[in-house]
Amino acid sequence: FLSPISNKRTDEYGGSFENRTRMMVETVRGVRKVWPKEKPLFVRLSITDWVEPSDEIPTGGWTEEESVELAKLLGSEGVDLVDCSTSGSSPKQQIPLSPGYQVPFASSIKKNVPGMLSGAVGLITEAKQANDIVEGNDADLVFLGRVLLHNPNFVLDAATQLGTFAQYPHQYERGRPKTKYSFV
Repeated sequence: FLSPISNKRTDEYGGSFENRTRMMVETVRGVRKVWPKEKPLFVRLSITDWVEPSDEIPTGGWTEEESVELAKLLGSEGVDLVDCSTSGSSPKQQIPLSPGYQVPFASSIKKNVPGMLSGAVGLITEAKQANDIVEGNDADLVFLGRVLLHNPNFVLDAATQLGTFAQYPHQYERGRPKTKYSFV
């Protein structure tokens, strides 16, 4: 619904920014009616389509600037955190893949939307990298995906690498690398 590339509707859910964001805002309002205020509400947004205006796509795609404006609206509706991903809605997209390539979008939401928390994604594969994102105030948290499929023990390994505690399942405790946190 958000991207002018995929949203070709001509009713109240298509065309303008207000119309294309209407479904998201209505959905958040509906969820907030039943979801307790004391529990966090996260929304995952594709912050950009990675498509610039062209002869084929004169409007270009959904933009970071539009996402910032939408995040402000969502904040006023009770959203606590925006999980900042990006889109793949066009074969014309130009995605600059590199470690942490989507982190700047989480940073943009965090810096431009007062009171909104942000979550970073996108080729975050190392413990130090994830820690640096949070410690550097680029995002409030990181979401991990493929790295957890590749290494189901990533969190435990990261804790060891960063010199911090992570609770091991009791049946795995004897396999914990020997650190000041070892119990066996």
